[in-house]
Amino acid sequence: MSKKSFDTKVVQGQQRAVEATKAAGRVAIESAQAIAHINQQATQELAELIQKRVSELMKTQDPKTAFDYIHAEVLQDAAKEISQYHNQLLQVLKSGNQELTDIAEKMIQESKADLIHFVNDATDNAPLGSEAYVSVFKTSFNNALQNFELIRAAMADSFSNFEKSVENVSNLSGVKAAPKKKS
Repeated sequence: MSKKSFDTKVVQGQQRAVEATKAAGRVAIESAQAIAHINQQATQELAELIQKRVSELMKTQDPKTAFDYIHAEVLQDAAKEISQYHNQLLQVLKSGNQELTDIAEKMIQESKADLIHFVNDATDNAPLGSEAYVSVFKTSFNNALQNFELIRAAMADSFSNFEKSVENVSNLSGVKAAPKKKS
């Protein structure tokens, strides 16, 4: 394998890493923007609801009627709003998590393919009489491939555990999370 070919491969690998980093950054920014939008919308709706409820509450003269109104109307509406807000946040988190999983999986597969190509080039152009070195090199290569698989599995477990913890929080709060998308 020539030095120029190797340098080209390194530059391509670095470019893919930069692109993956940009994509992960984009996902983070989009998730943050979506959460900010949800928060802004929830704040506006809460302000409107409070104004409406206070106006209606001021019309009541009887404390028991006011208490019944707060219990029947205000608290139920608040519970519904919280539930909707929570579901929206869960959707944003799950969507971002899935995109990050896809980016990481793609990076691992590309790195694995680059490593396979590198080893094939190196062993195909090995000088005569270097079979023992090629054998050691290929053994190391196979170990590296196993490490790629371990990294991929650990990454998948990490993202899966994150989703489970989000669902557990959802279950603890009594809010049903939206169904998972299958890809």
